[in-house]
Amino acid sequence: MFNIPWSLFEKTGNVEAYLLLKQLESNQSNQRALTSSQNASTIKPNVKR
Repeated sequence: MFNIPWSLFEKTGNVEAYLLLKQLESNQSNQRALTSSQNASTIKPNVKR
């Protein structure tokens, strides 16, 4: 997914392609954090009574 914007930037020097790459990386990072947070909140501790 990240290869296309990087390849375009590498070949053309187009700053917009680089900024698109950075936005995609940021979005992926944010999505991972959100998923991780959601998974952590759904895990219930194993409590013996």
